Amino acid sequence: MTSSYHNPVLLKESVDGLNIKENGVYVDVTFGGGGHSKEILKRLGKDGKLFAFDQDEDALANTIEDERFQLIHQNFQFLKQFLKFYGIRKVDGILADFGVSSHQFDEAERGFSIRFNADLDMRMNRTNELSAFKVVNTYSQENLASVLFQYGELRNANAMAKTIIDSRLETPIKTTDELKVVLKRFLPKMKENKILAQIYQAIRIEVNQEIEVLKAFLLQAPEVLDKGGRLSMISYHSLEDRLVKRFIRAGRFEGEAEKDFYGNIDVPLKKVGGLIVPSADEIAKNNRARSAKLRIAERI
Repeated sequence: MTSSYHNPVLLKESVDGLNIKENGVYVDVTFGGGGHSKEILKRLGKDGKLFAFDQDEDALANTIEDERFQLIHQNFQFLKQFLKFYGIRKVDGILADFGVSSHQFDEAERGFSIRFNADLDMRMNRTNELSAFKVVNTYSQENLASVLFQYGELRNANAMAKTIIDSRLETPIKTTDELKVVLKRFLPKMKENKILAQIYQAIRIEVNQEIEVLKAFLLQAPEVLDKGGRLSMISYHSLEDRLVKRFIRAGRFEGEAEKDFYGNIDVPLKKVGGLIVPSADEIAKNNRARSAKLRIAERI
């Protein structure tokens, strides 16, 4: 494992948030380069156990040789299912660092970065059928506009979608550069990179079903956390952070928290501390940390 694969964001703060017990059982659901996992293992005793999830085949090369460690090559939406497979019903803490790894951004052919020309791909799991090419070239105008508006928060999503549809009728849009050319009129020079990042984010979230995966994970987390167990979660955009914040507060994604017979709020988690963001020093060393937000919760 090298730091060039992925620089772990809020490393100390996120692992501190787990309040690690030496002989506890922990899960890192976004293994990546293994930075957070290595820090957790440093704090575990000989009888502690760490399970890690990653759906990206590239991450498997970073596996840690430690008898206390088990890497599971799966999407973390299957958290409960695979912990059960390994005989684990309750854990003492779960760490999640959502979003795209530095490695995925830096590998040009993956198509995640606005810096490179590449095939429209953006799959975190390259065995999945849905790719950026399919989203751009097969979605209806209505569905494409919905993706751009909901996940990219782009006000002119419908006009963008119509432009894409009109262009692909003549020839398929195969690469990221071709997509930039098609959408050129929506990319004023001073805001080009910002708008492109929103477009890429929207398509990437759809390709990887990131919001649905996050919801599935959040619903399972309280079920597998033991009483007093901690959940430490790093988000990178407002869509994720709103879901995380709301779920901690209300135990659901919409509406108010349920109440018991006596009118007391009945939620599975309670927040621990306030919102944590990277220091100016960390952002200076790792610019990708600039939008990170860490929230910590405890199983009631």
